[in-house]
Amino acid sequence: MWRALRAACAANIGNPADVSPQAEEGFQIAVFSFPSPAKRGKVPKADGGNLGAMAKGTSNIIRGTASLIAPRLLRWHAKHGRNNLPWQHPRSAYRVWLSEVMLQQTQVATVIPYFLRFVEKFPDLASLAAAPLDDVFALWSGLGYYSRARNLKRTAQLCVGQHGGDLPRDFDELSALPGIGRSTAGAILAQAHGLRFPILDGNVKRVLARWRGTEGWPGASAVNSKLWTIAEKQTPRHRIVDYTQAIMDLGATVCARTRPRCGECPLADDCVALARGLTATLPGRKPARNIPTRSTVMLVLRDAQGRLLIERRPPIGVWAGLWSLPEAIDRAGAKRDAVRYGEINGKRAVADLKPFVHGFSHYRLEITPLLLRVATATRVADDPDRRWVHPEQAAALGLPAPVRKLIASLAQLSE
Repeated sequence: MWRALRAACAANIGNPADVSPQAEEGFQIAVFSFPSPAKRGKVPKADGGNLGAMAKGTSNIIRGTASLIAPRLLRWHAKHGRNNLPWQHPRSAYRVWLSEVMLQQTQVATVIPYFLRFVEKFPDLASLAAAPLDDVFALWSGLGYYSRARNLKRTAQLCVGQHGGDLPRDFDELSALPGIGRSTAGAILAQAHGLRFPILDGNVKRVLARWRGTEGWPGASAVNSKLWTIAEKQTPRHRIVDYTQAIMDLGATVCARTRPRCGECPLADDCVALARGLTATLPGRKPARNIPTRSTVMLVLRDAQGRLLIERRPPIGVWAGLWSLPEAIDRAGAKRDAVRYGEINGKRAVADLKPFVHGFSHYRLEITPLLLRVATATRVADDPDRRWVHPEQAAALGLPAPVRKLIASLAQLSE
């Protein structure tokens, strides 16, 4: 039986040595021949169509759910995949979890140095759970979406207190933890434990939406549901770790958002988007909406010792819980607020700094920094949410990236 099957595999999916009997059983391979769309004179059927019906002369279908892409992805990944990412060695649940959270909305090249610094400081769940939140924010500063850092800290505490110091291996328990959704939970269980759970991050959504011609914005409930169905069907039973990394890598390096390298894609032969010229429009874009603009005046209060006044932001809202510079509605309000913290005297006491804009997902913030030099700083030792710090001390705290850059730029100003 295996000899006949391997002969069929050799004819249809490549070198039979590339596919072990265990892998063949796990993939439940449907043995089809996929000539290029141009040769067969038709395009693949989109979405839920039967891919097997597209190929003429189908001689053998192994019963069960077929993974039509796993064998091709695994062969591609063996040659072109990313196998030396820092969270892969060792590929523990803790390291996979950190990487998955950091990689949300952030590219691998940006994440790597943050990940290395993070695991050096917090090598395990216990050390993260015991760390002050300020230390976590300090290492996270620059990655944005700071709720992710708060959720990391809270999840670590819950794992230490309720799960014996480990991330649970049960899907429901894992996905119930703060900041761990269905795809992140699946990625942890698949990559750290080799368990058969599909994933659907942004890269995977793009690959599957193009391959199956799934129209619409993936964030829409109906479209998301379709993509999850495809992801579940295509996830093989064996080599889960390699498959999971392969499909993420394909989306990140070949099936890119712009200028996809379709000539290098192992799924090109039966890709609906490629056959129909839809790679530029699939997956669908998020519906456009007007992004409002807000403005604020940021107070750069500097005392005679060169210290800056910083304050902790409220526990909810933008930059919740982070240290930042005080803010005011306008320039006049900034001056009124400033006198509470020190005496402002002299012609050079007030200086306008260069305004800049910081973009959030839901609005743009126009920031006008106002430098105010105070002769004598008011003591704030009895206020836990305010402190005078030297710029180098501020750099060690959890500061929003634009505030960190603003403080760093002050070194260029003459006293």
